[in-house]
Amino acid sequence: EKGGADMIKRFMNDDVLTRVQGLKPLADEAGLTMAQLAVAWVLQNPNVAAALVGASRPEQVAENVKAAGVKLEPELMKKIDDVLGDIVERDPGKTVETAPQQRVA
Repeated sequence: EKGGADMIKRFMNDDVLTRVQGLKPLADEAGLTMAQLAVAWVLQNPNVAAALVGASRPEQVAENVKAAGVKLEPELMKKIDDVLGDIVERDPGKTVETAPQQRVA
């Protein structure tokens, strides 16, 4: 498939989407939006080498900036991991396996 569609399709299923919705109460409890929780989690996750965030509107940029300054407590990080369970990919080799082998022209 074109671009990263093959890589992303493994995350677009009912199990993953249900678990992600399970993060909403944790975000609410922390006083964060889901996007802020996601960015903060990525920035604090030792399994993530780089955070790539995007925005199409100025308010999304502001939301991302706020998330960059958020420090999630270890208990909250554990709760997030518990909700997500085994859908979090911790093996960096899997990224290579599913990444496009060539750039789309």
